[in-house]
Amino acid sequence: MITSLTTRRGLLVRRLDESAARTLRPEKTTVTTDYTELPADLPAPADDGAAAHLPGRAIPALTLTASDGTTVNLADLGADRTIIYLYPLTGRPGVDQPQGWDAIPGARGCSAEACDFRDHFADLRRAGASQVYGLSSQDPEYQAEVVERLHLPFGMLSDPHFALADALDLPTFSAPGHDRLYSRLTLVVRNGHIEHVFYPVFPPNAHAGQVLAWLDAHPIR
Repeated sequence: MITSLTTRRGLLVRRLDESAARTLRPEKTTVTTDYTELPADLPAPADDGAAAHLPGRAIPALTLTASDGTTVNLADLGADRTIIYLYPLTGRPGVDQPQGWDAIPGARGCSAEACDFRDHFADLRRAGASQVYGLSSQDPEYQAEVVERLHLPFGMLSDPHFALADALDLPTFSAPGHDRLYSRLTLVVRNGHIEHVFYPVFPPNAHAGQVLAWLDAHPIR
């Protein structure tokens, strides 16, 4: 049984590596070994107004698969505050990122952002966030590996068909090898509606602290 499980784990890791790089052209990509570290000259995204219409909007009744295999209906998150941070894609050590990834404003920093939410998770709960979710278009198996590797105390949601983006007209962008990716933004959801939006998000490795500061400044009465 141990041998069988070890073999299956090896196959899964190989599948994840292939999935991460399947659309990339190796001759035009750059290998990064630690995606939790950010370059000092990372370009900041500009506020283009693409999220201005979101506060007050109802969250659609979409059921998404989480990294632990369960499903989550976004319209049934409850009366307490839920933090959903959207991001383009997380990298894996030893796997190439799209060409020019670091030069795209708002692209780099997904692993660093996840680690920041991990480190502030207890404080976010104390400040009134009942749940925290990351959300991207990557599949649940890929995200499950990220949750395990980064020791995240929360789950990731998978939206491979961009159902939430289409329902709410969310900002997206393209990169080499990827026709469409989620732009980085964060939703504060309460009672089935978007109470607040963080957009643009920068720097990603300090964003959880920004969310925490907003929660502390806007307690639920």
